[in-house]
Amino acid sequence: MKLFGKFVLATVAVCSVCLNAFSIEDGWHNDLRTKFLNNEAVIMEVNIRSMNSKDLNGDGFIQESLGEERGTFLNAIDRLDELKNLGINTLHVLPITPVGKLKALGTAGSLYSAAGFDSLNNDLKDKTSKLSLEEQAKKFVEEAHKRNIRVIVDVPACASYDLYLQRPDLFVANQNGEPVVPADWTDVRLLSVGTEEKIDSNVFGLYKDFVDYMMALGVDGIRADVAHSKTAIFWDKLIKYSREKDPEFLWLAESSESWHEAISPQAVFTPYNKLLEAGFDGYYGSFFNIKDWKNSKELNRQISSTLAETKKFKDNKSVIGSFTTHDEVSPILLKGPALSDMMIWLNATLPINSYFVDGFQTGDDYLYKNGNKLAETSQTDDDMYFTHRGKIDIFNLSRQPNGNNQNLKNDFMLGNNVKLSVLPVLNSGSYTPLKTNNQKVFSYMFENSVKKVITIGNLDFENPQKVVVKVPKFNPKKQNLLPIKISTMPDVKNGKLILNLNAGETVVVIIHELL
Repeated sequence: MKLFGKFVLATVAVCSVCLNAFSIEDGWHNDLRTKFLNNEAVIMEVNIRSMNSKDLNGDGFIQESLGEERGTFLNAIDRLDELKNLGINTLHVLPITPVGKLKALGTAGSLYSAAGFDSLNNDLKDKTSKLSLEEQAKKFVEEAHKRNIRVIVDVPACASYDLYLQRPDLFVANQNGEPVVPADWTDVRLLSVGTEEKIDSNVFGLYKDFVDYMMALGVDGIRADVAHSKTAIFWDKLIKYSREKDPEFLWLAESSESWHEAISPQAVFTPYNKLLEAGFDGYYGSFFNIKDWKNSKELNRQISSTLAETKKFKDNKSVIGSFTTHDEVSPILLKGPALSDMMIWLNATLPINSYFVDGFQTGDDYLYKNGNKLAETSQTDDDMYFTHRGKIDIFNLSRQPNGNNQNLKNDFMLGNNVKLSVLPVLNSGSYTPLKTNNQKVFSYMFENSVKKVITIGNLDFENPQKVVVKVPKFNPKKQNLLPIKISTMPDVKNGKLILNLNAGETVVVIIHELL
């Protein structure tokens, strides 16, 4: 295993050199849509408000009166090299629009409680800089582009109570004439979008202004929050508008085949397939259900159905590896680092766009010491540090995401680099769920004429499992077995791999023809 360890380190080093060679020095040309549709995007979800904040006393939140520092567009630049070196080539930036302060959640307000769509959140401004807030945002995007990192910005689905007081005409009213609270999101109100026959022109104007503003900042695409809460015709018109300006502008829908209900009785519901038909390039899929998978059939069924869905459309479509998002509890709390590791390697060995949340790469549990406790000061009418336990904070000025798990970080970098090397096989090869003698262990293979990429995982996160995996047309005399991610080499017998897997362990091997 010492030799294997050296092989892994060498692989990481070589791949890292390759990645770093492609920095952009001249003018930036957006290619995100092409990259995404080819499953080349390795996406990190980031919150500028905490991306490079400085929490000195360790309570989880930022108190500038104590000399602590909030995250800003400018200090976030200092982390771009780190993310690039980890293999990230795309950022999903959580909302940067102004945040409502009335009926708010948390001391800074939810990032999704938009108080406007054509300006920026002043919390993200470095007050020591002579640059305007817009100039600072542009600089962040430009610095990302210099590192060959693309930028997607999130557009909120709803708006704040503050905006309702200013523009009640933008919102849906109930039978009592009051604005509608969608789901249990008490800090936002439901925007009026019209019907499939007639778009609400005022709300459409808000989103059109947002598109113009983001393009002016130089961003490469938009992630639509709760995309199913607007009509297909709404998105069709908006996406076509953006594509007239930039054919490479990406549209990612927060939508899933697992979701079937509107966020309110007064809201519309547009299923994911209609959103894709309307022009979205990709959607979330249902990989977040990994936390509930108990056997190999559930995992392979999800993979098969998702891959089939993306091929049903006239235009190319893709999906993200939504195993974890800001709406999901940290895998560290759910089942420990082994689940995080499994998510890394599923992202790396499936023809999808890899997706992670900032802090995942080091095993952050997203627990905040003073979470849901009384705050000394607040920017909103909420005097509590409101948080969702185990989820990255979007309600306060909070600490930088970090979990200090170096082993996970090493695997994260390796997995992202391996993804790029095997992507041709994943994209053009055939997918085969492999037979195992143990339902708690999944295995699948992507193969072309010269290479097989095989992934094996133990869905039992409490107990080790022994498994026999049958690999079709595997001949050890004519083919090499190359370990990529493994603790103990398998026994090979009659075209079968025999393994003893640790609890929650994921194994990746490549079989290729002898030269």
